[in-house]
Amino acid sequence: MTSTLRKHLAVAIGVATLLAAEVGTAAAQPAGPSLVEQLRQDVATIHALGVSGAQARAIGPDGRQSVATSGTADLTTGRPVSSSGYFRMASTSKTLVATVVLQLEAESKLSLDDTVDHWLPGVVQGNGNDGTRITIGQLLQHTSGIRDNLPGYTTPEEYYQQRHNVYAPKQLVGLAMAHEPEDFLPGKGWAYSNTGYVLLDMIIQKATGQPAHQEIENRILRPLGLNQTRWMGTSPALPRPHAQAYQFFGPGSRVNVTDQIPVDYENLSWVTTTRDENRLLRALLDGRLLPARQLAEMKRTVPVSAAVQELWPDGRYGLGLVERPLNCGGTYWSHEGGDGGYITLNGVTDDGRRSAVVSMSEARGDTKDHILEQENAAGALIDHALCAGGPSTR
Repeated sequence: MTSTLRKHLAVAIGVATLLAAEVGTAAAQPAGPSLVEQLRQDVATIHALGVSGAQARAIGPDGRQSVATSGTADLTTGRPVSSSGYFRMASTSKTLVATVVLQLEAESKLSLDDTVDHWLPGVVQGNGNDGTRITIGQLLQHTSGIRDNLPGYTTPEEYYQQRHNVYAPKQLVGLAMAHEPEDFLPGKGWAYSNTGYVLLDMIIQKATGQPAHQEIENRILRPLGLNQTRWMGTSPALPRPHAQAYQFFGPGSRVNVTDQIPVDYENLSWVTTTRDENRLLRALLDGRLLPARQLAEMKRTVPVSAAVQELWPDGRYGLGLVERPLNCGGTYWSHEGGDGGYITLNGVTDDGRRSAVVSMSEARGDTKDHILEQENAAGALIDHALCAGGPSTR
């Protein structure tokens, strides 16, 4: 979730097709009908809200996959949504960044107790901001108090004016330093901060000598074979196939925002697919990316703010990972993302055996009610998929 997600989610009503498919394992066994039928219903519900297109993929404990799509990938041509379409990963990439930081901790290349100023002297200062009092762990958990001030758009005119702007990381941090921090001391409250993750990218580069995106490629994507997850830099292009992304600013004001250059291009220029995002979450929770101690640290959570509780009821934030309750009992882990018209929710059970991802190619953000409707419909899809057959146990 970006800092502008709640302002920019958008939707429009259009007639399109509903497609659902079951994809088997190597043995080509069909998925259970209950799961795929539920996915069909849930993506249809999302489309009925007015979202132009959606794709969802769920994987059960036996590795069988169920896929469903709804709507259209292009409101002009009526092209159907692809179940293997690329989309912007957006803030789900925070999980990638956090994983790399924890790997570096396991290698004794940094400590979560290191201050920001230790790695980036003089970068966080002014207007009450103090990098000598903020730790890497607090950046990861959004408890640093650093206030976001990233560029964003709330009207079509602002979008067209800003869509090709490029900002260096220090510029983005400088925008935040122009404001006082949140009204709590570091470690004593919670406020979502994209700027904190810009700083983490900078720390990764300082600690390794490599850009954060290169460390993510070397440490996570290549070992897991996630060849559909790519860093696009400042390019607005997405690999094919992909759905056109739309932003709904209000009645009669829907804009195709597919060609946006991400503002925070280090974190937000990742693209991926539902296949790769499922595989990433399963590998992380199954212990394939982090030693047991670092995974336990990642899962040590604090309550999120009251405002974010509206989006994530009873949600708690770990280190680049969100814990949310399941209606069938227990909890699941996730990190949603929203940027440039693409809104994605995901989830994986604690044992890594069940997972689901739904990506929507239209963001309806003109009203708070529309934002919550879209969030709740997508969240229900994740909950239904993870609860299929009851709580997941080994």
